[in-house]
Amino acid sequence: MSLDQMTGLDDEAIHRLAERVETAQRYAVPIHKLTDDYPGLTIAEAYRVQTALRRSYERRGQRVTGWKAGLTSKPKMAQMGVSTPGVGFLTDAMECAANARIPLAGLIHPRVEAEIAFVTKAELAGHVTRDQVLAATDYVQPALEIIDSRFTGFKFDLPSVLADNSSSARYVPGGRMRRPDAIDLRTVGVVLEHNGEIAQIGAGAEVLGHPAEAIAMLVGVLAGMGEVLPAGSFVMAGAITAAVAVNPGDCITARFYEMGSITVSFTA
Repeated sequence: MSLDQMTGLDDEAIHRLAERVETAQRYAVPIHKLTDDYPGLTIAEAYRVQTALRRSYERRGQRVTGWKAGLTSKPKMAQMGVSTPGVGFLTDAMECAANARIPLAGLIHPRVEAEIAFVTKAELAGHVTRDQVLAATDYVQPALEIIDSRFTGFKFDLPSVLADNSSSARYVPGGRMRRPDAIDLRTVGVVLEHNGEIAQIGAGAEVLGHPAEAIAMLVGVLAGMGEVLPAGSFVMAGAITAAVAVNPGDCITARFYEMGSITVSFTA
């Protein structure tokens, strides 16, 4: 069954859940996980909620700029207690500049992850391979993602987090752009520093063995929703390490081997 086929919840219930998630996101009010009220919520239904959320943000003037793969590394899966990756959408309102001072107002549980991002030069659709992803990639570059679960205590299950747009909140492109055939993304080492101290270390192979595999997975999920990954998309492959919690006054630097670094700081 494709992800866009009818499941147990009707459209009204899906939109009610999307409104619940959007309210939590917009006003930074934590909520209990959706499966507390809908214990039978399926992955397909969770993506229907996410799609309804995306359409609402588009109606409010936000533009989808790309996508993110989430829960793609073993450290992140272990940290969150889940075993299956997922995807979420990115909008122009989520983008922040490298070296910026990023306000944490409006976020509930902000955490930072270091990732490798792909910018596509050709459309990707259906079930694709790692090599097809690399052939359709214009360049790769470092990125930071600031995630923020809207669920109380940062505790969730897979359907709930997918409905919450895979904890998407902010993202920061930076570092050096590299041709995908000029670097072995599996061996790109990453050091994530928190206030000058090393907090996490990892390598690109942590992400499903190769970051391009995460993009291929994401394209397959989009195909299940009847969608494609357009050319010109900014796509993050998922966290290479576990996420680091941040507070006002903190500074994060991610250093990527042969790809440069990104630094951001946080304000109240």
